Amino acid sequence: MKSISCFVLILAACGLVGVAIAQPIGDVEAGRSKSQACVACHGEVGAADNPAFPMLAGQHADYLVYALEAYRSGDRNNAIMNGQAAALSDEDIGDLAAYFSSQNAALYGLRRKSAKSD
Repeated sequence: MKSISCFVLILAACGLVGVAIAQPIGDVEAGRSKSQACVACHGEVGAADNPAFPMLAGQHADYLVYALEAYRSGDRNNAIMNGQAAALSDEDIGDLAAYFSSQNAALYGLRRKSAKSD
């Protein structure tokens, strides 16, 4: 009986840890309002029709956080993105990641124009 009680306590503790890990990265609506600087290159929902710009829509939020933090710190180099990310706070990055990750991936149905097309 004592081993069952210990087992139940361990399961409950694991459940609490899982809940703590599964917290949202940011606020989707705040990210939408903060995404205006991103629209010119990445499109309104992060699905640009130009293949020169990465698709943000539907990316994993944790990847977007990682990428923006790397641009901000200079660990990842791109003249445009380093400048854009430099002014972002951790909260801004979380909100942008939440917004773009909540969008439809659109990779399967979006026709991108070739960078060399008219």
